Amino acid sequence: MTKKRYEKPIILKQHSGMMNKFGSTQTFRPITKIDDVEIDSLTEKFGSPLFVFSEKQIREKYRKLNKIFKTRYPKVRFAWSYKTNYLSAICSIYHQEGSWAEVVSEFEYDKARDLGVKGENIIFNGPFKSESALEKAIREKALIHIDHFDELYSIMEITEKIDLTANVAIRVNMDTGIYPPWNRFGFNYENGEAMLALKRIIHDERLELKGLHTHIGTYIMSAEPYRQATLKLVDLAKEIYDNYNVRLEYIDLGGGFPSNNTLKGQYLEAEQLLPTYEDYADAITSALFELNLPSDELPVLTLETGRALIDDSGYLITSVFATKRLSTGKQALIMDAGVNYLFTSYWFNHKVVPTKEISGFTENTIVYGPLCMNIDVIRDDVVLPVMHKGDKLVVLYVGAYSVTQWMQFISLRPNVVLITEEGDVELIRAAETNENITEQERLPEKLSDFTLTD
Repeated sequence: MTKKRYEKPIILKQHSGMMNKFGSTQTFRPITKIDDVEIDSLTEKFGSPLFVFSEKQIREKYRKLNKIFKTRYPKVRFAWSYKTNYLSAICSIYHQEGSWAEVVSEFEYDKARDLGVKGENIIFNGPFKSESALEKAIREKALIHIDHFDELYSIMEITEKIDLTANVAIRVNMDTGIYPPWNRFGFNYENGEAMLALKRIIHDERLELKGLHTHIGTYIMSAEPYRQATLKLVDLAKEIYDNYNVRLEYIDLGGGFPSNNTLKGQYLEAEQLLPTYEDYADAITSALFELNLPSDELPVLTLETGRALIDDSGYLITSVFATKRLSTGKQALIMDAGVNYLFTSYWFNHKVVPTKEISGFTENTIVYGPLCMNIDVIRDDVVLPVMHKGDKLVVLYVGAYSVTQWMQFISLRPNVVLITEEGDVELIRAAETNENITEQERLPEKLSDFTLTD
């Protein structure tokens, strides 16, 4: 019989109050495996902290959303949002599933090309596209989503210089009831700026107008704004067809669908608050049918959703480095992973779950990272058992933006692995080393030698 670990007795003041409509504090069942692979075996081989992605879950989620939209509209195309997660293995899974690439920088554009995506299957978004990047995209027949007039004029000059046509669309911003509105990007619908940009494109013989694009925000918790946005793009599409006989190839509704992550300040879990993906699909596709066109003449519905597709498929395994009691008596944990790996913890209450049954007693806990920064807090309040040095936690729903926004700050970034559909574990990004960090540095000769004295 295995001797149980000793747990020091503690006395905590309990505050009893009236029941509320939100019920008791939620606790989570331990997670011992990811896709039938033992968490202990993962950390034994690849260390802690460790990011883990599930190929099976990625493909299942993509196919689910694809089916939801395709059963409601005859022409649907997904374009994987590289900024959400641009690890080569992750991008390649989406491309195998049929997704195009949606990029917002020359770096991302080149990465997509290096992975084998043709220029004609790349949507080039973003407010900052250098002239060299624009010329490359024009030559390779990418779809360039124009963000502002200066970019439009640059494209006009480049196409004249190289005597080629460019495949373009415009990004449109609008009032959809989301506040503050995302009016930084694109041309405004209400003040007529979007229509003016379209007229200038239509009258330039070297510009081929292919579509309209909008991206109304992020983590949109209602389907109605998407319906409003789609109706306004439909209105623009009708106007340019009626006045200029230009039929669009696609209408792009961007992304912004939420995942199962819970925003800070929400009382209920995300699953209890959010519309279903069917609700979003109904709102968008029903508005597209307002074009009143035969099926073969309808524009392709393009979606650039990132977070909703990948968030639930990513996990961060982290180990307890130390435990302490704060002056208030509250349990505090110091983990080996912090906000430098999990920037999203600043606005999400990520689920944090133990990897094994530790004790029946639970208490409110603050989970710190290892950084020498007071803001390094993964969760400022979560119910956990009494934890000990060496115990592990799994942070859920970290697939989106974690490995693109993470920072090499104070500590090096860890391994990232993929559990394949077959159950194999593949290293898809190796942990950093000091050599990785310093190889780009240059040390002047005069600073290469020094002597320290007592």
